[in-house]
Amino acid sequence: MVNELNALESKIAQVAGMCRSLRNENRELQLRLTALESEKRQLAERMTDARERLESLVGQLPEAKA
Repeated sequence: MVNELNALESKIAQVAGMCRSLRNENRELQLRLTALESEKRQLAERMTDARERLESLVGQLPEAKA
């Protein structure tokens, strides 16, 4: 009976450790996701700015004569 309780206690300790580990990993992943979403927004803004500049430059090109 004591051996069974010790085994159960060990398994509970393992589960608790896994929960702590997964909680920490989840927190790290949430921080990484937030950073990546911010980077994605910045890159999208840069792409929009670049597209607008290109469209402006194309508008300044002389018309081709046929």
